[in-house]
Amino acid sequence: MSFDIRQDDLIGPGILSLLRYHLQEMHRHSPPGNVHSLAPETLRGEDVTFYSVWISGELAGCGALKRLDSHHGELKAMRTAPAHLRRGVGDAMLRHLIAEGRARAYRRLSLETGRPEPFHAAHALYRKHGFAPCPPFADYTDDPFSLCMTRTL
Repeated sequence: MSFDIRQDDLIGPGILSLLRYHLQEMHRHSPPGNVHSLAPETLRGEDVTFYSVWISGELAGCGALKRLDSHHGELKAMRTAPAHLRRGVGDAMLRHLIAEGRARAYRRLSLETGRPEPFHAAHALYRKHGFAPCPPFADYTDDPFSLCMTRTL
């Protein structure tokens, strides 16, 4: 399958719809106060680069890389569109973000996700690509819902 991954300006209706769905799902599966997903306005910030994944001209997913410092990046907004689940979209985006982290000379990439069952597929994807559990980083705090993961580059 051929994936077209491109930097996205977050203004198209399709990407905004996918991000609304992402936020709804995060709120559906997370307790109040434990949703760390970024709104489109924040994803447009200078410290964030946002990407979309396309298959044959159809939006299939998204992901972002946030600069924490000159050697550390954070994965954000990883989401596969429901019609494209289990087609390798998340894997393609994750490989892209890892390559981008290396191109930026980051030494480490980290992420925060939930612990419960709805997040287990994401855990498996991240582990497959070398991410392992770690203590909270950046502004995250230790709580029973959140799972922080990291990998060195």
